[in-house]
Formats: sequence, structure tokens, C-alpha cells
Amino acid sequence: MPSSSIAAPETMPVSADDLLLDLLDRVPDPRARRGRRHTVAALVAVAVAAVLTGAKGFTAMAEWARDAGSTRLGRLGMTKAVADESTFRRVFARLDAGVLDQLLGAWAMTRAAVVDGRRVFAIDGKSVRGARKKGSGKSFLVAAFDHATGMVAAQVGIGSKDSEITAARTLLDLLDLTGAIITMDALHTQHATAAKIRVAGAHFVLTVKANQKTLYCLLKALPWAKIPGITATDNGHGRRATRTIKVLQAPAWIEFQGALQVAQLRRTVTKKGKRTVEVVYLITSADARTAPPATLAAWVKGQWSIENRLHWVRDVTFDEDRSQVASGNAPQVMASLRNAVIAILRLNDWDNLAEATRHHARDLDRPITTLLQS
Repeated sequence: MPSSSIAAPETMPVSADDLLLDLLDRVPDPRARRGRRHTVAALVAVAVAAVLTGAKGFTAMAEWARDAGSTRLGRLGMTKAVADESTFRRVFARLDAGVLDQLLGAWAMTRAAVVDGRRVFAIDGKSVRGARKKGSGKSFLVAAFDHATGMVAAQVGIGSKDSEITAARTLLDLLDLTGAIITMDALHTQHATAAKIRVAGAHFVLTVKANQKTLYCLLKALPWAKIPGITATDNGHGRRATRTIKVLQAPAWIEFQGALQVAQLRRTVTKKGKRTVEVVYLITSADARTAPPATLAAWVKGQWSIENRLHWVRDVTFDEDRSQVASGNAPQVMASLRNAVIAILRLNDWDNLAEATRHHARDLDRPITTLLQS
């Protein structure tokens, strides 16, 4: 698969005492000094407040800012005339989206609780469809998603899915992986990726599907029929999902650095009377004590949940797939703002994020107050 060289920006220290609003001052301004009416920090803060109310694009941001008025916006650092749509559009198209992503992700992780002494990150990519159709430079985003909190810890923008493997490895450099667990789908079941994770002091959980024919067949041929399985069933959203996992010590022919266990995971989903069965195999460097079968199954379920807890929320609640924002870095910047809002709302114990945006939209002071406390 072709890859491109993606530079890993330097990590930025963020402490739990840093408020989000203060961190925005670290985002470099791409404009010449002359003629600036608003700081980047103020523009991003107002944009986040607007997205908290459900704003989906620059026009909606400017409309919310106009309704909020200069006195309220002054609390967010916008002390001069209210910014219009063209200001948000021009500045965000040129903004350093990588730096913004780093700051927002690092901030989110300082607020997230560690579960059972370790972090579990799912790494996955998502197309920004509107940007791709209009030829934006960054039309595919690869994110590290924290299983426990449902927040994005880091994100990298790339030109196409062809570069996702390289982007994922760059993403690993932006995270403190000591003692962490990294779950990844079949695209990332690569020897070099596994080795990078182990060198960083983390464990990998990699998926093997039928499109990796040779490895899949070798794993399928293991004596699974003799291994007892652990089964769990979930009901919700009109469907019933049953998962059965069986685990074996990794055979000697497994070439992934540090691999200690392999597993067979069978998922049976029944929805509207239709039954589907999927069988995948797993390779992990975590030992049986760190990752007993039930824990391993939970980590894989967390990997799959990124679709519902992040991609679905951005597409449905924030209408990302139909977004007309396409210029320069603006698609990635908008995705970063949505990630920040998702983090803010989850830190404030909101489960239904659509309801949360409606709640903030009913009072012009609510999103400002929420942001100032974040």
C-alpha cells in the first residue's frame, strides 16, 4: 500500500490545571499582524461555543456570535466587533490543524480518568466526505479514541485513506503510551506497527480478517474446537449481539513482536429477524493475566464502538458528512472542534449529545459558561 511521509509535530505539555480557553493562545496565528481584529484563541473559543449549540458550519457560527453579542463574546476574548462568516472561514482554512488537534487532545486526556490503572486507545480513520468531494488537502482523519471516556486523545489529517497506516504510526508518537493498550482494525495489522507499539511501552490488540488470507487461514486452522469459549450477549437499538471468544497462547510462527496470545472472536448479530455471523482473529502482546478472555473481548468491543461513539455522533448529531466546509485545513479544524465539544459534553456527564446541544442552544450564556469551566 502506498504511503506518504507525515511529519510528527512536537508534543506540547498540558497540565490538569490548564483551562481549555487558556490553551488556545498556543495556536499560532497564520495571518500577518496588520489588520487582525480577533485573536485565533477568540475565534476558536467562539466557534467551540457555537458548536456546543449545534452549529454545523461557519454561517451558523457567525449567526450564533451575532445573537450572543459583543458583551457575552468578550468573556471569550472577542473584544472587538463580532466576527462574521468570512473571518471564520478564512482563518480556519489556514490554521495549523495539527497543533490545534494536539492541544485539544492533550487537554481532554488531562480530564479523563484512568480505568484499572491503564489507558485503552482505539485507532481508526474516518473520511470527511464533503471535503473529499471538493478536493480539500485533508479529507481523511485518523484518531486515537479513549475507550473509557469516549474522547479523542489525538488526531492526524491526511489526503486519502491510502496514507492511513503511516498516519496511525505518526499518531502513536503524539501519545504517552506507557502501559497503554492499543486496539486497531485489520488495516493496521502490520509488523512495523506492532513493533512501534511495543517499543513505546504499550500492548497491541490487532485484528485479522478474511482479506488477510494467509494469516487468517493459519489462525483459523488452530484447534479452536477444543478450546472453551466465553460468551456475552448485549441487547439494544433493536438488535441482539452475542460474542464468543476463545484464547490460545500465540504459536511460535506468529511473527509480530512480543505476541503472546491469539484469539478467535465470533460475533452473531440478530436484527429484525436477520442473523449475521462474523468471525475474526486477534493477536495481542498482552499476557493472560493482563488480558484474560473477557477483558480482551471488551477491548475489541471498545474498538468497534468508535463507530457509534465518535463517527456516528459527528455524522448524525453534527452533520459532518454533509458539511460544505472544504477549504484548506478547515475540514480538519471543524472536526477538531466537534471532538472538543464531544469531550466537553461527556465531561459534563451528557450521554445524549443531541439533547445536550439543544440544551445549550436554549440559553446564550450556557455554552459560554460551560466553555469557561472546561
